[in-house]
Amino acid sequence: MIRKILSLAAIVLLAGVTFALAAPVGVGRDATLASQPKANSIAELVARYDSSSCIGCHQQAHDEWAKSIHARSIFGTGRTAATFRTAIINGAMDWPASGVKSPKDVKVEHLQGCTKCHLPQLADATDKVAQEIVTTLWDWDAAIKKEDTDKAEKLEKTLSSLNINCLICHNRNAITHKWSEGYPKKDTVYGSKSGEHMDGKFTKMAKGQIMSESIMCGQCHGQGPNFDQENPTQCATGYASYLMAYIPEGGNKSCQQCHMRESKLGHNMQSYRSKEMAQKAVEMHVETNSVYWRDNTTIRPKAAVRIELTNKAGHGIPDG
Repeated sequence: MIRKILSLAAIVLLAGVTFALAAPVGVGRDATLASQPKANSIAELVARYDSSSCIGCHQQAHDEWAKSIHARSIFGTGRTAATFRTAIINGAMDWPASGVKSPKDVKVEHLQGCTKCHLPQLADATDKVAQEIVTTLWDWDAAIKKEDTDKAEKLEKTLSSLNINCLICHNRNAITHKWSEGYPKKDTVYGSKSGEHMDGKFTKMAKGQIMSESIMCGQCHGQGPNFDQENPTQCATGYASYLMAYIPEGGNKSCQQCHMRESKLGHNMQSYRSKEMAQKAVEMHVETNSVYWRDNTTIRPKAAVRIELTNKAGHGIPDG
């Protein structure tokens, strides 16, 4: 009996040792930019993901990026900002169980249908930031309607400061499989090689396993409905189309090959609005045949037009 008790005690002790030696789930998460206390203002969130120190050594990449929609992912051309308002008015405010009766009720969770891709770092902020974004959107819309150009431009600048910059792709979202590869470290930028990095804040470089893979872009550019959210949304499905149609048909190019390298646009990643991408994506054949047609007593010129479009992109178009 004494032996059994001792054996049981030994098992419990060994089990305790085993649990003590095992790494806790999420080990390394506390060393990321996202692990800091949540930002309480737009300015604080912008400062946390400030990539201005990158410009000195990466001027060309910065200038290319500045022309892209990534550089103004919430504002866009103005259409994106307007769509954010529509999503609140015709979406959250219209859904009885959302808890949103007016713009003042909007929290981070209510914006995640859009910001999961347009501003993933909003997850690192408090509801005060969500409310500040909403207030800015409403004030911007009011300024546009009043034709107050100066105020509208000032508010546009605030909205454009929230964007998908260097640190979102090369740090925050640079690792997808975090339990196997670890969490992105707050002092490291991820790219094509490892080594020292001449920056006061980001002192190291590490090779990012997905930086040249389509899954990097797929994090935001769509895999169908986001069922992880309480109110699933679907916007872009470009990556799903690429994965389910282009690849099975024998396609072998990555998003980066077409949108960055072959287009020669680099970090100015464009889609159908770009002449370069439109020419690559669609093959067009046009045939016309003109005739004179008698309509009762009147002879009128008429033309028959045949247009044939072939999608050469690696996904359905247009899509995001």
